[in-house]
Amino acid sequence: MVTMSTAPKIWTRESGLVEKRDVWTAMKRGFRGRCPRCGEGKLFRAFLKTADNCAKCGLDFTPHRADDLPAYLVIVIVGHIVVPAVLWIETNYTTPVWISFAAYLPFTFVASLALLQPVKGAVVGLQWALRMHGFDENPPDGIPPV
Repeated sequence: MVTMSTAPKIWTRESGLVEKRDVWTAMKRGFRGRCPRCGEGKLFRAFLKTADNCAKCGLDFTPHRADDLPAYLVIVIVGHIVVPAVLWIETNYTTPVWISFAAYLPFTFVASLALLQPVKGAVVGLQWALRMHGFDENPPDGIPPV
């Protein structure tokens, strides 16, 4: 049987001082496509490709792990807009099927594309503000950075 002993961590004033990160400010900056830390540098280098780092403050964006969450959130947001509108229109008016498809499908497509990048930026901002994944300067011992 192997026992592991870890040295107790001693709290000091310097170890307790960490950069304060406001969640809502970081998410708003990310939603606008800006760096969650400084709000000036660009977050994206292409439509959904994040830049490697901020051109202004140097924040490294590579540790983010947005994965599929932005797409799920966009589906929820657009669905909560489109479905009630479709139900209201279809129950109160009689429209031909081709007019329904001609109106609902393009709106759903455009709304989804318009929201995808801002929502991904907000997710990256949330991850940075909550020090998720590799956005923490002092990761716990024994967990290598990704």
